Amino acid sequence: MTTTRTTTRTDPMSQTAGETTERTTERTAPASDTPPDAERLRRWRMVLGADSADSTERTLTGQDAAMDGALDALYGGGAGKKPNGRGTGGRSAGLGASAPSVARWLGDIRTYFPSSVVQVMQRDAIDRLGLSALLLEPEMLEAVEPDVHLVGTLLSLNKAMPETTKETARAVVRKVVEDLERRLESRTRATLTGALDRSARISRPRHRDIDWDRTIRANLKNYLTLPAPDAATTAGETGATPTGTVVPERLIGYGRSSRSAKKDIVLCVDQSGSMAASVVYASVFGAVLASMRTLSTRLVVFDTAVVDLTDQLDDPVDVLFGTQLGGGTDINRALAYCQSRITRPADTVVVLISDLYEGGIRDEMLKRVAAMKASGVQFVTLLALSDEGAPAYDHEHAAALGALGAPAFACTPDLFPDVMAAAIEKRPLPIPDKEYQP
Repeated sequence: MTTTRTTTRTDPMSQTAGETTERTTERTAPASDTPPDAERLRRWRMVLGADSADSTERTLTGQDAAMDGALDALYGGGAGKKPNGRGTGGRSAGLGASAPSVARWLGDIRTYFPSSVVQVMQRDAIDRLGLSALLLEPEMLEAVEPDVHLVGTLLSLNKAMPETTKETARAVVRKVVEDLERRLESRTRATLTGALDRSARISRPRHRDIDWDRTIRANLKNYLTLPAPDAATTAGETGATPTGTVVPERLIGYGRSSRSAKKDIVLCVDQSGSMAASVVYASVFGAVLASMRTLSTRLVVFDTAVVDLTDQLDDPVDVLFGTQLGGGTDINRALAYCQSRITRPADTVVVLISDLYEGGIRDEMLKRVAAMKASGVQFVTLLALSDEGAPAYDHEHAAALGALGAPAFACTPDLFPDVMAAAIEKRPLPIPDKEYQP
């Protein structure tokens, strides 16, 4: 019988208390062949790692030893050892400066662990062992598991990337972007199309333009019971059902179709180093929004300079390689540019995606937000657009924006369509968790 088990190993150098790296493997030996005490020791040995597991007196063999070697090369004492340098007889990946060794280790972890765990281990390897420079080599890029965080790392290395590597890097980025588009596009389109249709409803429609379903629902409070028929009409009848009518005091009509955009969307995205994942998701959403005929979408990225990438929105990969992660932050300057491009304030939604660590003029930034809101602009502040938890952000600036009626909160990609729909319909924003508010 084949059984599946999950064990964990805590990395004391890069994880906080309670955080673990998960790994899953299959044990092909029949469960009855391993005594309970020996199996318990085996599990503890896998959890503790070589440096802390001497008391188990358990030697790993086969796939267990290979898995343990791959983990120990990253999290344990094996990080500086040469290949096959482990005393347990297991095979260590030996993460040295050699690209082939690292590529071999990347292949090992993809063999032994599920994709979600591989992505975590790759991020840890880049952060802990300084492997960013090795990502500039095509062989390395071909071995990695693509994900949003890897794309962020590649974008930060964009300017240093040799020509021989750029095409491979673009292929990696394109794979991640296409996966995100498949996951996010259909729901974004459906949610925003419904919001645009509802926002286009008219209150004084012609007879042929009346939306009878919504009109009846809106006037149910005006239901009137009709008087009972006279006795002559009901002679011989018993149990007559009372009748009534809905008085349509308020008519709701379908908005007339138009070739022009119903709403203008401005995505203003902070491209400082801490916002890498947000830049990736914002670029994908920008491309999706730009493909909707009823929306006019502008994408602006900024650090201390402001770059308008609207002309590249048909290809989010081009957008991403047009960004330059890192550097300072001048939110005021970016908002000044966005404000200068607004022509229909009442039909405009501005989405600022930033951790709000302002390097420009704070008071001017707040004045610009207040002025845009006073003119009718719907202003949304996202501290992050990513799958991570509560981000680090400037609490004072977030509180100031909240006081202006632009509450700042973190947003996951799955929630973003609902946030945009609420902004388009001028409804209260669906803030996911109060802890993200200042």
